[in-house]
Amino acid sequence: MLFPSGAGGARAEETTAREWAYDRQRIARLERVDIQPLQKAKGEILRALIAANGGKMLAKDARKKMHLSRSQFSMLLATMKDDIEVKPYHLRKNQKVIILR
Repeated sequence: MLFPSGAGGARAEETTAREWAYDRQRIARLERVDIQPLQKAKGEILRALIAANGGKMLAKDARKKMHLSRSQFSMLLATMKDDIEVKPYHLRKNQKVIILR
């Protein structure tokens, strides 16, 4: 423990939680995402779908049209971060817009 007992115990827990969060972020940056063949095909489908909608589309609508679960769609977007940009929707910040680069 960083502090003697009773003197800032909550502060020490907050510090370790923050350190864990920073560690998780560092690990996520270091992990290399390899594109699987099926993801490559789905990536091309997603790219064509966005292009057909003028280069922009709500992520929720694209996911539903492709019949993917949230986790599968998230992994697909992570593998395509060089081709597709994800931004918050200007009217509702909790929704995401995917844009072709």
